[in-house]
Amino acid sequence: MVLITAVREYVKRMLQDISGMKVLILDSQTVSIVSVVYSQSELLQKEVFLVELVDSISKSKESMSHLKAVYFLRPTSENIQLVRRQLTSPRFGEYHLFFSNMLKDTQLHNLADADEYEIVQQVQEFYADFVAVDAYHFSLNIASNHMYMLPAVVDPSSLQHFCDRVIDGIAAIFLALKRRPVIRYSRTSDIAKRIAQEALKLMYQQESGLFDFRRAEVSPLLLIVDRRDDPVTPLLNQWTYQAMVHELIGIQDNKVDLRNIGKLPDDQKEVVLSSEQDAFFKVNMYENFGDIGMNIKKLVDDFQQVAKSNQNIQTIEDMAKFVDSYPEYRKMHGNVSKHVTLVTEMSRIVEERKLMLVSQTEQELACNGGQGAAFEAVTSLLENENVSDIDHLRLVMLYALRYEKESPVQLMQLFNKLASRSPKYKPGLVQFLLKQAGVDRRTGDLYGNRDLLNYALNMARGLKGVENVYTQHQPLLSQTMESIVKGRLRDVDYPYIGNHFQQARPQDVIIFVVGGTTYEEARSVSLQNATNSGIRFILGGTSVLNSKRFLKDLEESQRIIRTSSNVI
Repeated sequence: MVLITAVREYVKRMLQDISGMKVLILDSQTVSIVSVVYSQSELLQKEVFLVELVDSISKSKESMSHLKAVYFLRPTSENIQLVRRQLTSPRFGEYHLFFSNMLKDTQLHNLADADEYEIVQQVQEFYADFVAVDAYHFSLNIASNHMYMLPAVVDPSSLQHFCDRVIDGIAAIFLALKRRPVIRYSRTSDIAKRIAQEALKLMYQQESGLFDFRRAEVSPLLLIVDRRDDPVTPLLNQWTYQAMVHELIGIQDNKVDLRNIGKLPDDQKEVVLSSEQDAFFKVNMYENFGDIGMNIKKLVDDFQQVAKSNQNIQTIEDMAKFVDSYPEYRKMHGNVSKHVTLVTEMSRIVEERKLMLVSQTEQELACNGGQGAAFEAVTSLLENENVSDIDHLRLVMLYALRYEKESPVQLMQLFNKLASRSPKYKPGLVQFLLKQAGVDRRTGDLYGNRDLLNYALNMARGLKGVENVYTQHQPLLSQTMESIVKGRLRDVDYPYIGNHFQQARPQDVIIFVVGGTTYEEARSVSLQNATNSGIRFILGGTSVLNSKRFLKDLEESQRIIRTSSNVI
């Protein structure tokens, strides 16, 4: 709960001490930060009668002096300019300025200079510069997520901008937690090392006083890793509820856009999937798809019982009782139809794309040895007309990552077959993935030395019983967390930065994935935290990936590198 609680507390403090009618003015990023933790009705309870974007409010000249303006913005130079412009011809009665991160002195002077009418009541820094997706999972929603794959020489200023945003996000997390971490990073990643160095410089030199909380506990650990250490997880189909919705339909800031799905009532065209606001989702977000079907049937049955009792209205008292319970009834109705719509749509996609067939081979490629059988299975699926182009591409990528060193001839055959089969196949994209995230570029043991351990693992699985053939895969992150819990995370793979070392086992570990997290990894973190190992893990990243977004980032970085004159 720590992340959601921290952001909710900041928003509450912004709004509750300012009495009267308010307008809340956000930017394109803080709108996401607020919307995942506060619903519209909750804002209304805090007397927020209008929510506007800072760039669109600039275009209006209408005076609203009866409203108090509460700004919550990222401290970017563009936002400072917009606020300055709005202060020179004020439309609201009062201005309360809150920024999601550290303001520079020059920015503060610029704002003071613009406030000639003296209507700014306060300027504060509230460190909510991240999107608290779930209790232990945050994202920075960086649009240019592909930047992490580019060599520094390709576009130095854009890469610096990317790194600055990451540092801002990481700094805000630790300021919100009131802790200063010890920092480690993934050895083979230049970008992880660069971010680790810049975070160290900020927290221990430039803003040392701000981060010095004088606390006696063991420092938390910030571990900065690279998405390319585990390119398998974002390529796999998912079979647990939250991860599956994101993979097949897409989740943005805990909202799912259903406008392209048949004829739905207006209030179902965009639905909220939040563990904070939806009790059914909270209980079922990590459940297998098969179990979800059963649980939704129970949800529908419960609702029908309620509906039946509401039909039995015979007296004035019955009617009054129904009217009192009507908001709850409407909410229950909306919730039931939301989950039924989502599961129905996902079942349709699974059937249409033959995903059960595809996923079985994906899981074999990710979890088990046996190169010959894998080659035959992928070849057979490449020849299957019912399998989509994107699934063909992902299967070849998963095979290439698994067997790049073992079967170059067969890999070439798969490349050729893929190129002839799938018109959407981008030439060289699989080879580009290997160059970016092949075995020579990765930190950590992605396949867990599977060929030696496979026999033992399969025996252990046989004894325990695999929960589900479609959810055998464990992300590399699970292994990393296990190593941290046991105190066995190797310094040679994840070196410390600076001369700050871990004196004892940390109680808090923030793992930040440059290049983006997945909901499968968020599930692993949540399950790990439920074991009460004495360490609380928090997962963060530059964005939340599904296979579509991962491939889009790959294509975009390949295109930029190809057209760049700085890369030989």
